[in-house]
Amino acid sequence: MTVVGPFGLSVWDETLDADIQAGLQAVEEGLLEATKSDVPFITDVARHLLQAGGKRFRPLLVLLGAQFGDPHAPGVVPSAVVVELTHLATLYHDDVMDEADVRRGVPSANARWRNSVAVLTGDFLFSRASHILADLGPEAVRVQAESFERLVTGQIMETVGPRDGRDAIDHYLEVLAGKTSSLMAVSGRFGAMMSGADESVVSVLTQYGERIGIAFQLADDVLDIASDSHESGKTPGTDLREGVPTLPVLYVRRWHAQGRGADSPDERRLVQLLDGDLADDARHAEALELLRAHPALEQARRDTVRYADEARAALSPLPDIPAKRALAGLCDAVVHRTG
Repeated sequence: MTVVGPFGLSVWDETLDADIQAGLQAVEEGLLEATKSDVPFITDVARHLLQAGGKRFRPLLVLLGAQFGDPHAPGVVPSAVVVELTHLATLYHDDVMDEADVRRGVPSANARWRNSVAVLTGDFLFSRASHILADLGPEAVRVQAESFERLVTGQIMETVGPRDGRDAIDHYLEVLAGKTSSLMAVSGRFGAMMSGADESVVSVLTQYGERIGIAFQLADDVLDIASDSHESGKTPGTDLREGVPTLPVLYVRRWHAQGRGADSPDERRLVQLLDGDLADDARHAEALELLRAHPALEQARRDTVRYADEARAALSPLPDIPAKRALAGLCDAVVHRTG
């Protein structure tokens, strides 16, 4: 029987769905325990974004990866808690760097309290993740440390921008590989590792996480331009307003600089707007409309599909079990999601 699982999937059988739902509930309980402090204020701040929601996409990858071994092995749920704690911690830090006011529909921690509280709360979450890792063994600590190094490197690369002569799009994709894919890859890897799956399975799921991580972020880039706020629950053009160089914008700039056939009065006006202040609502709305009509948006969609297809292809060596079909289904869910 086919049922609808997390993240809008409709490729699960009942047994797998029940197992994943139970696992996600256990992860949620683990997150609540991990964010509990003897100091009530720390508990409140640490649970601020946790209780605001989130897709729990990374824990889902851990739980699906564990299906290729023993899904109930003792390290599976704790490793899923680790990856989500790490992700949450980066959100606290990201909001400080981006001077964000809202996250997941609620005031960001830095807006509600102040920057120093947000930074220290992220550090608190990292420390709790490390505490759990210590019980999972030295290999898990090493894997997480390598992933975290890649994540921070990606963040630094984004902050400083591409070096002279480096293609901006190549730089951007390398940033995404660090900032987003590194933790997605670890999620698949932990699931297989902790379940005792074969090393070949660990390798496959690591590569899968790398590719779907980039697809996931590129889908966000497309959504930021193309989404309907009523459908997605997000304000369209948020990154555009804040001057964040997402893939569609980078394509516009590349093609304009190359003088390709896409060059037109509309494109010249769009680049002019992108070079200016988009805090003004009228300028922002005009830029959003022009960007939606520009072929750069469709190119970004094609790139998203390509990375999702690569993730799906990486699964081919795995045995044909429901979890493999669910992972393949995630590729479609990522590409076609609306929020």
